[in-house]
Amino acid sequence: MLIQVVNPNTTASMTDLIGSSARAAAGPGTAVVAVHPDMGPASIESHYDEALAVPGLLRQVAAGEAAGADGHVIACFGDPGLDAAREVAVGPVVGIAEAGMRTATYLGRTFGVVTTLRRTTGRAWELADRYGVREQCATVRAVEIPVLALETDPEARSRIAAECADVVATTGCDAIVLGCAGMADLAAELTARVGVPVVDGVAAAVATVEGLVRLGLATGKRGEFAPPPPKPYTGALARFGSAPHAAEGAPRPFDRSVDELPRMVGRRSG
Repeated sequence: MLIQVVNPNTTASMTDLIGSSARAAAGPGTAVVAVHPDMGPASIESHYDEALAVPGLLRQVAAGEAAGADGHVIACFGDPGLDAAREVAVGPVVGIAEAGMRTATYLGRTFGVVTTLRRTTGRAWELADRYGVREQCATVRAVEIPVLALETDPEARSRIAAECADVVATTGCDAIVLGCAGMADLAAELTARVGVPVVDGVAAAVATVEGLVRLGLATGKRGEFAPPPPKPYTGALARFGSAPHAAEGAPRPFDRSVDELPRMVGRRSG
């Protein structure tokens, strides 16, 4: 089995972190490749960023389809482009917010979300509504650390841990969901420090895709998520129009493990 994990921003170091967490979560016989686009924002912290990340994200999904990926993970907590990616891909596509929140509902009655910036908390609530888990979501908190500063701020870990502890103390929630793919390496440490399960959406999404593929399930293609009809696009989007479900013009994935992609596809097991 081959799962492609797409970091929708263009920061290679974040892709490396996400890839490491994704591979650690994958089961035997599952290969994981982590990629990012060659176009789009360096980080996603606004609706504007999210909108401009989607074309590059879709090109990577198309490239993964052409390379034989069995399923895809969108590794950004806003789940950008999720519906469009489900139109493009044959295999299942899962966003880390959906996977993280749904996983948390299996672990207790309520959960809290700890994310990066306050301006993104509304999006998290919106997704909780969409995924039918708003009643179980006790709170959405922000540590006011920009996404890329998660790698460089020496106080980031302690501030995130303190916020998680405060969420548990003030809401009594049973689990925490980390609201950024850039926090993917913190879940085990925070679980030990805070005393409740802390869910990394990247790991949860990989496990979800893996399970769906093993069950032989994929996105239904008879209606809303059928491949988009070809039509002319102009300007920078011209290459998206003639074959939106193919990898036309898609860039080579960036993760160095993609060098092994043909061999991975050849030895997939399911």
